[in-house]
Amino acid sequence: MFRRTASVALALAAAAGAAAAEELAYEANGESFTGYFAAAEAPRGLVAIVHDWDGLDDYERRRADMLAELGYDAVALDVYGGGATPGTMEERIAATQAAFADPARLQAIVAAGLEAARGRSDAEGTVLIGYCFGGTVTLATARAGGADLAGVASFHGNFPEGPAWPADTPPILVLHGGADDNPSMTDVAAFVAEAEAAGLAYDLEVYSGAPHAFTVFGSERYRERADARSWAEFQRFLDETLGAEAS
Repeated sequence: MFRRTASVALALAAAAGAAAAEELAYEANGESFTGYFAAAEAPRGLVAIVHDWDGLDDYERRRADMLAELGYDAVALDVYGGGATPGTMEERIAATQAAFADPARLQAIVAAGLEAARGRSDAEGTVLIGYCFGGTVTLATARAGGADLAGVASFHGNFPEGPAWPADTPPILVLHGGADDNPSMTDVAAFVAEAEAAGLAYDLEVYSGAPHAFTVFGSERYRERADARSWAEFQRFLDETLGAEAS
């Protein structure tokens, strides 16, 4: 059973002032998807969130609300379709494997979600972020190129293989737990070596004692210190990439 913490209440309180939120429908390759759009007053930019391996749920919606409260239009994208929220380990593994089995389809889904969100938002500039599975999707999107992003951020995500990084790869922020073994610090080092060889603009933060999924409110893996510091670093990244004064 998940253990609720004081930080959950704080996050809910912070999100309470978010402007109107509503569903965002979009299609890709004949498939239907439904995201969650939280609008800010006078938005400083648009932030798109890719969910973790259990699908789009209240966690990503809460993060979108928190971002709207900070002054950013925010959309939690659905990349599974049909409102799928896999409940068992086997179902989650199958869902992620299916998503990564067809990279072109996955990128088409992300592109469709971004297009729909941009059609709803008046903000200039888009940052794509993701959690766990979503962090991997985020980096894969940057690697695929063509998404016209101001930046990408991965919270405890993995590092996808793929084609050479494009010359116009946007700035990357990687937020990683020091006690995370998937990806491991060996994987992190390999990413750094590859990023350096490709000349990427990236920042990487490692938080001591933080396991995989350290940002997930209420879970046994949640680490308040790592969550707070990674969220603050992410706000700095938004300030830098979207040119807006952070709250």
